Amino acid sequence: MEAQGHGHGHDHEHGHEHSAHGALADASVRLARESDAPAVGFVQAVVFRDAYAAHLPPDVVAQFEPRPFTNAWRASLSKPPSRDHVLLVACAGEQVVGFAAVAPSADPDATDETAELSTIAVHPDARRQGHGSRLLNAVVDTARGRGRTELTTWVVGSDDDTRAFLTSAGLVADGAHRGRVVSPAGDTLDEVRLSADVSQDPRGR
Repeated sequence: MEAQGHGHGHDHEHGHEHSAHGALADASVRLARESDAPAVGFVQAVVFRDAYAAHLPPDVVAQFEPRPFTNAWRASLSKPPSRDHVLLVACAGEQVVGFAAVAPSADPDATDETAELSTIAVHPDARRQGHGSRLLNAVVDTARGRGRTELTTWVVGSDDDTRAFLTSAGLVADGAHRGRVVSPAGDTLDEVRLSADVSQDPRGR
C-alpha cells in the first residue's frame, strides 16, 4: 500500500519468526485487511506525532490525525496500486499494534529488484515485545517472495534510535541523501537511505 510518510516507530527485540512463542504466543504478523484501516491509522498518528515532534513545527505535527491516515489506507487496501504494494500488520491477539508497508522503490537509481520499506511503526505501548522485528522479517520475506533482491528505506538523519534498530537488522547507509518536503510551508527533513541485500535467506529457507 502507499505509505503516508516515512516515520518509524519500533522496538528493539529481534526475533526471527513471524509468530511468537511462549509468553508472546498471541503475537503475529499478517497481511492487512481493509477492516484494519482504522487501527493502522490510529497507530500511525500516534507514532508520527512522537517521531516528528522534535523535527517539525507544532502546527504540522498537529495534522497527524487518525482519520486522514485511515482514509488513505482504506483506499489503498481496497485498490492496491500493484501486487507489490503490501501492508503488513503486527497483532497482539486480535489487536493491531503495528504495521509496515513495502512497495517497489521509486528512487531514480532503483532497479526492478529493489523494494522499499516505506513505513514501519509500532504503538509505544506495544514496544519491546518483538513486534518491530517480526514486521521487519516479514517485510524481507515479502520482498524476497516477489523477486526483490534489495531492500531500501529512508530515515530522518538525526533519528539515531531508528537507524540503530535498522542497522542491527542488517540495513546500512548506502550514501544516498535527500531533503523531503513535509509541510505546505516548505519545511524539509534531511533523510538518509539504508539498504540491504535480501537475495539470500540467512535462515536457510
